[in-house]
Amino acid sequence: MSQELTNPLQFSASEAEIGMLRLRTLVRLRWLAIVGQAGAVLGVHFVLGYPLPLSLCLGAVALSAWLNIFLSIRWRKSIRLQETHSGLLLLYDVLQLAVLLYLTGGLENPFAFLFLVPVTISATSLTTRWTIWLGIMAFGCATFLAFRHYPLPWVPGQHFELPDVYIAGMWTAIICGVVFSAIYARRIAEEARQMSAALSATEMVLAREQRLSALDGLAAAAAHELGTPLATIALVAKELRREIPGKGPYTEDIDLLISQTARCREILARLSNRDAQTDDMYQRTKMLVMVEDLIEPLRGSEVVIAVTSTADGDDKALGSEPVFRRNPGIAYGLGNLLENAVDFAASRVEVDARWTTSQVSLTVRDDGPGFHENILDRLGDPFVTTRPGYGEGTDEGGRHEGMGLGFFIAKTLLERSGATVSLANRPAPEHGAVVHIVWPRSLIDLGKA
Repeated sequence: MSQELTNPLQFSASEAEIGMLRLRTLVRLRWLAIVGQAGAVLGVHFVLGYPLPLSLCLGAVALSAWLNIFLSIRWRKSIRLQETHSGLLLLYDVLQLAVLLYLTGGLENPFAFLFLVPVTISATSLTTRWTIWLGIMAFGCATFLAFRHYPLPWVPGQHFELPDVYIAGMWTAIICGVVFSAIYARRIAEEARQMSAALSATEMVLAREQRLSALDGLAAAAAHELGTPLATIALVAKELRREIPGKGPYTEDIDLLISQTARCREILARLSNRDAQTDDMYQRTKMLVMVEDLIEPLRGSEVVIAVTSTADGDDKALGSEPVFRRNPGIAYGLGNLLENAVDFAASRVEVDARWTTSQVSLTVRDDGPGFHENILDRLGDPFVTTRPGYGEGTDEGGRHEGMGLGFFIAKTLLERSGATVSLANRPAPEHGAVVHIVWPRSLIDLGKA
C-alpha cells in the first residue's frame, strides 16, 4: 500500500497562500505598545523619580501615535496589507523600540525582550524572507545596544552599571528568544494553515459525494415529472396507429414509437419504485454488498482482490451480517483505501470483514512495500506523503502522484462516521501495509441500533 493517498483536489499550503495582515491588527497592536511605552516612561520618571530624557522618549512614543492616526485616516482599517507594507510597518516597530531602549539603558533595560514581538508577528503572518530580515534587524539593534546607549535610569546620585558578562547573557537570551519564538510561531501557523486547507478539501470531497448520492433522488423526480407527457405521447401514438392503414408507409415508424414509449415507461416505473424504496430499502446495504460495490471498479487489473468475512461469537447466522446506511463519507473513505491498496500491491489485496455483537471491523492488507517507517507515526496529518509530487495526475511510472491529503481525507470521513482507523505494516517476513477500521456495532448497524 502506498505511503499516502492521492488527493483529487489541488490544495496546498505554500507561502504564496499565507494570509495578509489586516491594517486593523497592526494598528491595535501598536496602540497597545504606545500605551505601555508611555506608561513605563512616565512611571519611571514621575513615580520612581528616576531621571531620563523624557522629551526624547515621549517624542518616540508620539511618533508611533501619529503614524497610527495617519494610517487610520488614510486607509480603511479593514483592508489587508501587502506583504511589503506589513513588513515595513513591523520594521518600523523594531527601530522605534531600539530608539526607546537606546534612551533608557540599552540591553540593561529589562524591556529589551520586546524585540521578540515584531519578529513573532512576522513569523505567523509573513513569508520566511521578511521574518529573516526582521530577525537580522533585531540582532543588529540588540548588538548595537549592547555597546552604545544612554545610562539606565536609576536613583539620582547613584551610579548603576551591570557587568559585561550579564550584558552578554542578555544579548544571548534575546537572540535565542527571537530565533526560538520565530521558529515555533512559524511552525504552529504553518500547521494551522495546512489543517485549514486540508479540512476545506475534505468538505469539498464530502459535498461532491453527497451530490452523487442525490442523483437517485433527481432521477426519481425526473421520472415523476416525465410520466404525464410520456403517457400523452403513448396515447397519441396508439390513436395514430388505429387511424393509419395496416400497411401504410408510416406503420413501422408508429409501431417503433409505441414500443419505445413503452420501454421508457418501464424505465420510469423502475426509477419511481426506487424512489419509493429510498428511505427504507435503497438506503440500506449489507456490509459485504457495500464492499463488493466499492471493489467492482478496481477488478480487472493484475492485482487479485480477495474478500473474506467472519462472524465471531454468537453472530454466526447469515442474517446477522451488519446493515449499513449508505453514507457518502464511508464510501469515499473506503474507496480511497481500497484504490490505494490496489495501486501499490504487488499481486494481491486482502479485504477481511468481521463482526461481533459489539463491533464491526474491516481490514485491508496488501503485499506492497508498506508504509515508510519515517512517516508512519505522522500518517493522518495533512500534507504528509512520500509520493513524487503532484501535477498532471500521474508520474512516469503510471502511478498517481499525490500531495499528502488523500489519507487525511479518507481517515477524517471514516472517523466522522464513528470509526477508529489504525495503520501498521505486516510482520516480517511478510511485507505490505495493513489498515484496520473498527466501528461500534450499535452506532453503524441499522439492525442493531
